[in-house]
Amino acid sequence: GINAEYGKQWYQRRVRGAACHVSCSEFKEAEEDCDSAIKLNSKYLKALLRRGQVREKLEKLAPALEDYKSVLELDPRNGPALEAARRLPREIEVQQEKMKEECVEKLKDLGNLVLKPFGLSTDNFKMVQNPETGGYNIQFDQNR
Repeated sequence: GINAEYGKQWYQRRVRGAACHVSCSEFKEAEEDCDSAIKLNSKYLKALLRRGQVREKLEKLAPALEDYKSVLELDPRNGPALEAARRLPREIEVQQEKMKEECVEKLKDLGNLVLKPFGLSTDNFKMVQNPETGGYNIQFDQNR
C-alpha cells in the first residue's frame, strides 16, 4: 500500500542521506541515518553495509563487525563485508590491547598521585605473574 511505499522511500532517503554525510566526513550523522533506516527494515542490506563502514570510521570496530556479519547472513558473497569480517577481528584485538594499555597508564597516574605524598610511586611496585596460576603478585622495591 501507500504506507509501505512511503516507508520504503523514507528509509532509502535515510541511506542516501548517510552517503551524503559520509562524503562530508559527518560520520556520526551518517550512523544515525543508517540506524533510522535499519529500525524500519532490519534486513536493509545497503544500510547495514554503510553503517558498518561508518562505524569503522568512528573506530567502533566491534559493532561494525556485527553489521558486516548481518550483511553476510543476508548476502554470503558480499565482497566488502567478507573482507571486513576477515580483517576486523585482528583490528579489534589490537584496539582492545591499546585501550587496556591506556587504562593501565591512567591507573598508574592515579596511583602516583596517591603515593607521591609518601615519597613513593608506582615504580616502587612490580607486578610478577605466577606462571602456574596466571595470577599476579605485587612486590615492593623501596630503591626504585
